[in-house]
Amino acid sequence: MIVEPHEKFKGIFLAVGDDGIKRLATRNISPGFQVYGEKLVNYKGNEFRLWEPYRSKLAASILKKIERVPLEERSKVLYLGAASGTTSSHVADIVGADGVVFCVEFSPRVMRELVRVCEGKRNMIPILADARFPEKYRMLVEYVDVVYSDVAQPEQAKLLADNSEMFLKSGGYIMLAIKAQSVDVTKEPSEVFKQETKVLTKKGFEIIQVLNLEPFDKAHAMVLAKFK
Repeated sequence: MIVEPHEKFKGIFLAVGDDGIKRLATRNISPGFQVYGEKLVNYKGNEFRLWEPYRSKLAASILKKIERVPLEERSKVLYLGAASGTTSSHVADIVGADGVVFCVEFSPRVMRELVRVCEGKRNMIPILADARFPEKYRMLVEYVDVVYSDVAQPEQAKLLADNSEMFLKSGGYIMLAIKAQSVDVTKEPSEVFKQETKVLTKKGFEIIQVLNLEPFDKAHAMVLAKFK
């Protein structure tokens, strides 16, 4: 495979095989370490991890042409709903060894797998906590440049806004993966997306883009916004 920088986003790459298909990738900051069985590609002295869009809403957002990925080298990120570390490990690759990803996860069972990933990616910090109560991990998290949220809770926008008020720098960015059925199964996904973005607007966010993630994720949207 040939690996080339993404034409728009720093820290993100495109790996092109003999079939001509361009696949997303990140430079592996922990060479030889795999998180979810992803393919590793060596190219010109660097190792890259292929990034599966059907397993990562952030990767899906990039393929759906999101306007901006507000991550760069040395960024500090609060990741809510880190699960077993699939997407957060790619975020860790993007921000690099001098960046940090604070990974909040509620499930003790899933946390065991996340801890394994954090041991391989030393810029990831696992935090076993309920993201609805950011005050409980306030002493563990610094001010951050980006808050990324992928949590299956009814009030997803409020949860993100509460964390942003506590941890996000002024002018920082948020990315919210809205799971419509977790918010309200009785409403159409489009109505749920509008409802949640209104919450963010009332909380002082400037909505930049709302991106439907189908066909990668059904009834999901990614919201990109800036904290005023």
